[in-house]
Amino acid sequence: MLYLTFILCFLCSILLTPIVKKLAFKLGATDNPNHRKVHHKIMPRLGGLAIYVSFLLGLFIIQPSSPYHAAIMVGGLIILAAGILDDIYELSAKVKLLIQITSALVVVLWGGVEVTFINLPFNGVLEFGMFSIPITVIWIVGVTNAINLIDGLDGLAAGVSSIAFITISGMAIIMGNGYVVAMGAILLASTLGFLLFNFHPAKIFMGDSGALFLGYMISVLSLLGFKNVALISFVVPIIILGVPISDTFFAIIRRIYNKNPLSAPDKSHLHHCLLELGYSHRETVLLIYAMSAMFGLAAFIFTITTVWGSILMITIILLAIELFVETIGLINKDYRPLLRMLGIIKYDKNR
Repeated sequence: MLYLTFILCFLCSILLTPIVKKLAFKLGATDNPNHRKVHHKIMPRLGGLAIYVSFLLGLFIIQPSSPYHAAIMVGGLIILAAGILDDIYELSAKVKLLIQITSALVVVLWGGVEVTFINLPFNGVLEFGMFSIPITVIWIVGVTNAINLIDGLDGLAAGVSSIAFITISGMAIIMGNGYVVAMGAILLASTLGFLLFNFHPAKIFMGDSGALFLGYMISVLSLLGFKNVALISFVVPIIILGVPISDTFFAIIRRIYNKNPLSAPDKSHLHHCLLELGYSHRETVLLIYAMSAMFGLAAFIFTITTVWGSILMITIILLAIELFVETIGLINKDYRPLLRMLGIIKYDKNR
């Protein structure tokens, strides 16, 4: 049944996307080019609506069961509605953040999706207590925004989200979590159908309706599979989402380092840096796909290694990320402390 539903959701998304494209133009849900964007003509947004309706078809067929399901769907509908309004009217950042927090609180307070503790190595337990709700909300809002921030090139957010759904569903199969497998599979099919129209050169953008909804679903599904687990296992969803989380984290560091407001948009995200290095639009997207796939593979390896092996792996991943960040100038072209420490480049006293 799941295989058939996967195919139907994929086909539904393919059929709906051209219809949504026409609707976007009628509603004025379009994206105009400017100095921060890489497209040069008016593009329809609202692609998330095609993904969402295809997703609903899959839910109708499979009807996955979970005590969290109702809250997840209500939260998802709230975040989708906010995305649609933003695609048409462009909501302020404060309003979008408030709606994201509301969606997260629906899942946490009503649905009971909450990380209350983690098991530490050597039989220790870390209780989050009164911080469990804020930590869970921060995770949901943070991942939601991470997917939204990476949505800067044709097919980028849709492809990275698809890889995340593949990894999360694969991990859920191993852990025997049928609900996450079903939800991840139909979301993957719906996103892949849309990706056929969104890959470079894109015919439609997913807009905030798609990026916020996919980010929300990824954050919640990844959380469901790793609630109240060992400290090492708690790192797995972070590794799975290594690309968008890293890009968001270093965007914050970049703005602090360059003394810019945290809310100030810029043109120095991961995809911008790769484009500036000379990679084509399509090459940049495929390169980030490869990075996401490597993080997904690392997450699988991470779950089967020993505690000390996990610690070593985390160290290697963090060092590799830092070297990559410094090499491409993700924070600042002058920010290269590790490269200088390793003697790969020398400090220029004339700077």
